[in-house]
Amino acid sequence: MTGKQGGQWRSMYKRLILGTLLTGCMILLYCFSIQQISFNPPEVPVPYSCAHSPSNLYPKPATKSQNNSSQQCSPKVDIMFMKTHKTASSTFLNILFRFGEKHRLQFAFPDSRNDFFYPSFFQRSQVKDYKPGMCFNIICNHMRFNAAEIEKLLPLDTTYITILRDPAELFESSFHYFGRLAPFTWKIPGDNKLKEFLLDPHSYFDLEGYNSFYLKNLLFFDFGQDNTLEPEDPRVEEGIRLISKRFHLVMLVEHFEESLILLKDALCWDMDDLLFFKLNARKGSTVSKLTPELRARALKWNAIDWKLYQHFNQTFWKRVDAYGRLRMAKDVAELRRRNKEMASICIEGGHAVDSSSIQETDMQPWQPIGEKSIMGYNLKKNVDKAHQKLCRKMLTPELQYLTELGVNLWITKLWGHVRDIINW
Repeated sequence: MTGKQGGQWRSMYKRLILGTLLTGCMILLYCFSIQQISFNPPEVPVPYSCAHSPSNLYPKPATKSQNNSSQQCSPKVDIMFMKTHKTASSTFLNILFRFGEKHRLQFAFPDSRNDFFYPSFFQRSQVKDYKPGMCFNIICNHMRFNAAEIEKLLPLDTTYITILRDPAELFESSFHYFGRLAPFTWKIPGDNKLKEFLLDPHSYFDLEGYNSFYLKNLLFFDFGQDNTLEPEDPRVEEGIRLISKRFHLVMLVEHFEESLILLKDALCWDMDDLLFFKLNARKGSTVSKLTPELRARALKWNAIDWKLYQHFNQTFWKRVDAYGRLRMAKDVAELRRRNKEMASICIEGGHAVDSSSIQETDMQPWQPIGEKSIMGYNLKKNVDKAHQKLCRKMLTPELQYLTELGVNLWITKLWGHVRDIINW
């Protein structure tokens, strides 16, 4: 063995030992961070609504599609957003955060991290400063859905919303983002690990493997269902039926603007509430282009998610038809015009940039392990006073916004430092 090779092996062993020690410390910290409270908090009936008087100060004319005898409606403020993975949900979270601040709403946030101890099932005891009987308007952080616990937390008039993405594209994104967190992927040879995996997934996939859920039917798993079922299992259709019954609006990433218009109509929001910039976008060079063959393989591998997506794709377009195709096209064009106008006001250069080109630390998005593939923005200099606050909030990444809203993310931040030390 040459001196150079010996040095490489020593470096690898040092990183392996350091990684093992730090991972063990993180597991301990996660255990200690769990709130020491009763697993069965007292049952206190939730109110019908947690809407407060300020939300009723902004009535506006009801739209034609709203079956309401009155000519005015008030924005609905009690919202459960089921934040699925790799579905533009961080972009929608920014919309929710701004809407919540506008109406001075009460968020049900996690404590010490940015999710509700995912992949564990949600428990209301995980909510920051939770006490039975408290009024919460919005819950929107990552969780594994648990309808029974949500019902004991949120008011009865809560609107349930979620978002789905084409399962082949979602799988590609999830494989890129979470692949290094699933140890069974480490043995996949070659530079194109995604292709190698899809050609023969059963050779690599470990059903009992750590974090395996990230790479098979992730959407179905997020909704609290069994992602390992065979597609023909009757429990799959039952799961889809339960999701359909629970959620009032299921949005689609591929038609994000149309989804927001349907949301506006359902919740009696204003166009101003829908303004957004695309957050957590990946550099194009890191996106694996799926050939028709690989796309078909990805859909077959995620067959349950594909059935879920097809079901809600049909219901989505039925809602668009009910809204009116021409009316939808007009409203989408108006939203795009407004977003383009805001981009010219707020964003330096008018577009997202690589992480290395982001000037403010507070504007740096969270990155996956091993690379900096997530893009961000630079706030334009000399933004006029009328838009300064809105521009900054629209550009603020999720973790920084959570911190501004009072969430203590010490575990999430510590994990970020650990990743930097390991230097994957």
